[in-house]
Amino acid sequence: MKKSREGFTLAELLIVVAIIAVLVAVAIPVFGSQLEKSREAADLANVRAAYAKVLTEANMGIYNEPVTVKLKQKQYDWQSADVITIGGISHSVKDGDTENWIGIPGANGECQISFEQKKGTKFVWSGDVSSTSNSYNMSEDFFNVLKDSGCLDLVKDNSNFEFDSGTDSKTYVPKIKDLIGVNSLLQTGTWAYLGSGIDEKKRYLFWTSLDINAKGEKAIAADTEIPILIQTGDGKYYVSKSKVASRNGKYMAIADHLAPAGYLNIINAGKKYDNLSAAYSAYQDALNSDEYKNLPK
Repeated sequence: MKKSREGFTLAELLIVVAIIAVLVAVAIPVFGSQLEKSREAADLANVRAAYAKVLTEANMGIYNEPVTVKLKQKQYDWQSADVITIGGISHSVKDGDTENWIGIPGANGECQISFEQKKGTKFVWSGDVSSTSNSYNMSEDFFNVLKDSGCLDLVKDNSNFEFDSGTDSKTYVPKIKDLIGVNSLLQTGTWAYLGSGIDEKKRYLFWTSLDINAKGEKAIAADTEIPILIQTGDGKYYVSKSKVASRNGKYMAIADHLAPAGYLNIINAGKKYDNLSAAYSAYQDALNSDEYKNLPK
């Protein structure tokens, strides 16, 4: 009987390798996400144990001995849930800080648990903000939030609008903030939507990681030059700089220009990038350069 010694063809081997590559590409992000969630679960378990210790001591009349828990998670902010609850105290990104829950966890961070007689249990979280580059949504189109908010319908006949995150306006900004995703760059720093309600291509998103409405030591004076990341209405990205400005003494705006020509000057002075990830990386390099070393970060 004649034996067949034929093996796989090159095409068949290439197909098998391609299938394995696809499976690996799908599995690695899923594994990484689950691993981060397991770290967060461990952190929550440790913090709950520390909370039980603090509460026990409070029942014994001991109030001045906070407990600090070192965090295991590697990414900035929570990845596993929108609302976190410990000891009956709940927190969500949308609601922001409260008297009992302050800060956001991150890489190399910690949680300090304490008890005050008047305010009760207090959780103070900290972490490395630079780890956000691993958790931000780098495929985000910032203008989707603006469109979904319905704010454009209110300015559709306006040739020049400004929605700034620092303003106390109850008409526009809250509608936009309610739709900002947990992993969005817009969850941090200061942002402003500027431009035309008529022409989509003449709209701009300015963003900086700096809180230009901060008070005290981290306050930024008017006319201070800061780095900014920009997305234009036609899907292009830029890293440039602008000068912050006071708007009638009510809040600090990300740019001193109020006219479209001023926006274009800022954009044209910047450098163009192919995608958000590249622009964000360039923004970080600019922020950490000697030019901005004196900015309160």
